[in-house]
Amino acid sequence: MGQTSPHASTLNLVISPKRERILEGMLHSVGSNGYDATSVRAVLDSAGLYRQAFYDLFPDKDACYLEAFDFGVARLEALVQTAAESEKTWQGKLRAGLGALLQALDGEPDLGRALIVEVHAAGPKALEKRSEAMERITDFIDSARATTGESPPPIAPEGIVAGIHAVVHARLATGTNEGFRELLPEFMYFAVLPYFGSDVAEEEMQAAKA
Repeated sequence: MGQTSPHASTLNLVISPKRERILEGMLHSVGSNGYDATSVRAVLDSAGLYRQAFYDLFPDKDACYLEAFDFGVARLEALVQTAAESEKTWQGKLRAGLGALLQALDGEPDLGRALIVEVHAAGPKALEKRSEAMERITDFIDSARATTGESPPPIAPEGIVAGIHAVVHARLATGTNEGFRELLPEFMYFAVLPYFGSDVAEEEMQAAKA
């Protein structure tokens, strides 16, 4: 998310159909079976391609997952941006963008598991990519500081993002496949409260229920 709209995708990936099928296959396999249990064979079975097609494009599973992570995050960021771009206020952008993200998790919980839960098993480089994505969201959250008289401590936006992430992670990790969009009202209250106070936070919680 950004100052005037949620962050546009930071990746302008030009991807061939074959490469995209492999990246989608990686995300599907990791989300369904876990990172450690995912093999190149499983990815290719999901993509409907032969082994040589994989090694023509990627040196190993780790490299493929790192690119698939970028691909999946870019897709979600584009979805968020599109949902929020017509909104004029910080609250409106957050409500629309976060709502679209949660709706996407309801539709593709395996994608959420591949990007949010299994990133830990993929190692330090994957975690670094996750941190970069979370920093972009944190920057948007703290842009509220410019539109309000409230001055929450500097750690507030990091805490908001970490809290939302923790709730979503816990549900995905335990196999929840729906109900993410229903979390939006509480998430809005939690995010708005430090910047705009309890009255506005309550209004936003009610608006998110509509």
